[in-house]
Amino acid sequence: MKRFISLLTFTAQGITTIEESPERAEAFTAMATAAGCKVNALYWTTGGFDGVLSFDAPDEETAAALMVKLSSAGNVTTHTLQAFPNDGIQRILSKVGEL
Repeated sequence: MKRFISLLTFTAQGITTIEESPERAEAFTAMATAAGCKVNALYWTTGGFDGVLSFDAPDEETAAALMVKLSSAGNVTTHTLQAFPNDGIQRILSKVGEL
């Protein structure tokens, strides 16, 4: 499984129906699980982004499809990053020397 971090921003629609946000998060988690993903954490935040989502997906395509599905509901926009643990970044850095 690969880890992803997604920064969420409410759309105008999402902010006007913010009271439904916890239920939407539960529905998203169920959808992600059905797609073979695992939601590790979901936080509502203040500052430059309205939420942070950490999830694992079997591959980049599944992660992208999950974020497209989330965004298509019209409540949030997403900015998704692939995250690498220490051993993952070490493998990446070892390949740098091979280039």
